[in-house]
Amino acid sequence: MTLEETIEGTPAPTVERYAHRGRHAGPMHLLALGALGVVFGDIGTSPLYAFRACLQAAGPLATQPAVVLGLLSLIFWAITLIVTVKYVGLVLRADNRGEGGVLALTALVITEGKARYPALLAALGLAGCAMFFGDGTITPAVSVLSAIEGLELANPEFARYVLPLSIVVLLVLFAAQRRGTGSIGRLFGPVMLVWFVAIGALGLVQIVQHPQVLNAINPWYAVSFLGAHPAITLAVLASVFLAVTGGEALYADLGHFGRTPIRLVWYGLVWPCLVLNYFGQGAHVIVDPSSAENPFYMLAPTSLLIPLVLLATAATIIASQAVISGVFSMTQQALQLGFLPRMKVMQTSADAIGQVYVPAVNAVLCLATLALVLSFKTSDALAGAYGIAVVCTMLITSLLLDVLLNGRRATDSTSRWLLALALPLGAVDVLFLASNVEKIRDGGWFPLTMGLCVFVTMRSWMRGRTVVAEQMRRQERSVQAFLEEIARTPPQIVPGTAVFLSSNSDGVPRTLARNVRYNGVLHANTILMSVVTERIPRVPKGGRLKVVRLAPQLWRVEAHVGFMERAEVPRLMRDAERLGLACRTDNATYFLGRDDIVVSSPRGMARWRKRLFLVMARNAEFAGAHFGIPPERIIELGGQVQI
Repeated sequence: MTLEETIEGTPAPTVERYAHRGRHAGPMHLLALGALGVVFGDIGTSPLYAFRACLQAAGPLATQPAVVLGLLSLIFWAITLIVTVKYVGLVLRADNRGEGGVLALTALVITEGKARYPALLAALGLAGCAMFFGDGTITPAVSVLSAIEGLELANPEFARYVLPLSIVVLLVLFAAQRRGTGSIGRLFGPVMLVWFVAIGALGLVQIVQHPQVLNAINPWYAVSFLGAHPAITLAVLASVFLAVTGGEALYADLGHFGRTPIRLVWYGLVWPCLVLNYFGQGAHVIVDPSSAENPFYMLAPTSLLIPLVLLATAATIIASQAVISGVFSMTQQALQLGFLPRMKVMQTSADAIGQVYVPAVNAVLCLATLALVLSFKTSDALAGAYGIAVVCTMLITSLLLDVLLNGRRATDSTSRWLLALALPLGAVDVLFLASNVEKIRDGGWFPLTMGLCVFVTMRSWMRGRTVVAEQMRRQERSVQAFLEEIARTPPQIVPGTAVFLSSNSDGVPRTLARNVRYNGVLHANTILMSVVTERIPRVPKGGRLKVVRLAPQLWRVEAHVGFMERAEVPRLMRDAERLGLACRTDNATYFLGRDDIVVSSPRGMARWRKRLFLVMARNAEFAGAHFGIPPERIIELGGQVQI
């Protein structure tokens, strides 16, 4: 089993290519408000630190009017090209049956089967997923720190409380994850609405007083700045990129709200308010160069500073929550696709499928984020490390999108001009990647290291599963051989229903062969159950189950689920009864294999990777709990597998 085969899975049930299946039902204004609270939190809080980082990168030249206009022009066109044109205009079109994100895009590219190097593309998809995990550690840290640092302007004595308060906010944030976002999620949209209106109004006041700052819309100011100051070009571009971090969330959260609400909110509110605020900060710096120290908070009158800090803190908590929830959702996809070992996933909302909580991932994110805060201590220092993981994810998304459009252009005329537009945008991503390389030594190594660890973990788990599966298949029997064996030596038929779970949907699982060989019994109703994860987010009910009678007392049930779904085996068995399974499964006994994996030889994969796989396998969530099987109805049959 190769990497691309794991992503691709078996042939998917017949579904419409772009069907969203009514998942985004509801009034458009409510969907738009929900998207505002979840999708745009990260990019919406970038004004807290992005323009200030650009000024610091420009050094002593920062407060010169021509330099300020050049920086503003770079920010404006970065947002326009990366977010508006690339993500909102192009990437949102590449939905996998309504779902977005780098894993969904990878599955879509490989599904269409026109890529020349599917294994390489699959590895790129995993790398993009891993970099998203790295981004999930640094976004909460830099966002919360940058918001609470506004207290220093109200009173310099508050400076010593910034770090402790940031730690407290982050601890509360991560501790609240187990409760889910359902109860407070209704507040996200209204709070972010107030946030965007507030930052837009603060910027507009300065623009009205100094309208000449609008000249920065002319791209010539950006080109002139880069041409006049080549020595600081890469440093400045790395800081400019901070203004577009969070753009990838528009695609990752596509499945929650749909394309239209996201576009509506971006064009109608978020983009204009961001531009107004950045230009307002620039206008204020031109008039008062001392405001370059913290241009965002300097926009507010002294009387509104504390309320603005509180509002910014709430916005950054929402931004952090959105990123953390995105990591949980990405983890769930990776688990279903077999990229990570089974771990506990808790559904925190009865209504929203995407609201999940993964305790193990939450603990790792919490520790990593606190380590970042304690190590870097200020948002300026963290801004120097921020962006490298994000730009890697964006570049991978561009590459996958180019491959997808290139495969479609032969049959789809629209894809031809979309590809012509996407290729230059990929070059912009390469430029931003080059500018962010310098950040590696300033702390960018942390999210990259985090992402690398996740990538190695996923690849090792996948390879280990392949090696174990190959060993197990050698010991499995074909259905014909099994039937001939029980015909020669008939086992005792005992009443009841037994379900034997197996990852192989062709042969007879080892657990059944062992039960017959060593116990000499066969249940009156024996069911071979296999769960296949498809390359689409959700499988329609009409193509979910396949029920086949192999012998008078032997059945096979094959269940297909999407990578955004959780397979609850008892529920699937009840559905199988309605499709022709002629036995009741209410009191069925489930037989699971629990094999002891032993490292025996260096062949197949490196010994250190085998040991890593062994640790993950021994600590993976119990299969019965993962598939929702009541523990009192489980019997385990053990064995040993050498790898």
